[in-house]
Amino acid sequence: MAKRWVKRPEGSTWGDFGEDDQLGRLNLLTPEKVLQGIAEVKVGKTFCLSLPLDLPGGNILNPRRFPPMFYATGPIAEPRYNYPVSRVDPNAPDIVSDDRVLMTLQYSSQWDTLAHVGAMFDADGDGKPEALYYNGWRAGIDVIGPVDYHGNQPYPDKIGARKLGVENMAEKVIQGRGVLVDLYRVSGPKRSIVGYDLLMRAIDDQKVVVEKGDMLLLHTGFGQFLMDGKGKADPKIMVDGYAQLDGRDTRLQDWITSSQIASLIADNYGVEAVPPSPPTKESPSNLPLHHHCIFKLGINLGELWYLTELADWLKANNRSRFLLTAPPLRLPGAVGSPPSPVATV
Repeated sequence: MAKRWVKRPEGSTWGDFGEDDQLGRLNLLTPEKVLQGIAEVKVGKTFCLSLPLDLPGGNILNPRRFPPMFYATGPIAEPRYNYPVSRVDPNAPDIVSDDRVLMTLQYSSQWDTLAHVGAMFDADGDGKPEALYYNGWRAGIDVIGPVDYHGNQPYPDKIGARKLGVENMAEKVIQGRGVLVDLYRVSGPKRSIVGYDLLMRAIDDQKVVVEKGDMLLLHTGFGQFLMDGKGKADPKIMVDGYAQLDGRDTRLQDWITSSQIASLIADNYGVEAVPPSPPTKESPSNLPLHHHCIFKLGINLGELWYLTELADWLKANNRSRFLLTAPPLRLPGAVGSPPSPVATV
């Protein structure tokens, strides 16, 4: 029994990987899974699975998230871009450029950490729900924000995730066997809410086999739509096109649980439709798949990846598996991060 809770959410993995676990299903990326991924490398061809980090462009998908902004380092009067070092050393021939960036970490291709989405849950059995994250880590104690919404304690100056931060994922590296299901071949560019039945049909038709510890990638074509739009994609299609998972489908949730996938990744916004249908008393979350995966199971979600070139190659070569290497930034305390994902076939 973990020290932070006396009961855990029904169907969760809290405590299964240890009472102080911060990795969740990434624990399933064992050396054996890495070797399984390496065994899928047949021709040595590589694919970049990240969008350019200035896409999708604008802030239509999320009004709080904006494209990166670049600045030169140094004083305003002498910005360090194309900077002649001879200004400080007359004999130096060097010219240097040095920059910094103001960046929303989950604007473009991203990893969701286990500190990204939590829930109110009565883990100590006193009849009062607490603000918690995966494995019982607490808002205001383990994940610190600038405002005390839950009355835990005065907050220090430094905000961030003291537990479950993205540095845990970076230290794990995230390498193993990736498995791709091509939903675009099933639904095309139209908006499609994909539940258990449609996902299973795609898996069966494409002869995909998903095993414990695999990282599951879903190609919808949305990433290619953003690439083609070059930062000016059609806003209507952006919010109302392509396939998204039905996070409220309990059979889909059960399959994600029983499949024991290590992570769930898609090239669309959010992996799931937000929300797929209005909340109910039985399923009150606006992000039911995030709740199920991140909060309960400890499954990291990858969003807005670029999968089309890989999907096309896999289809042409009658394959669905590959080596996936996808570390995030090693940025202590961050609750999300751009990845540097590479598929090797």
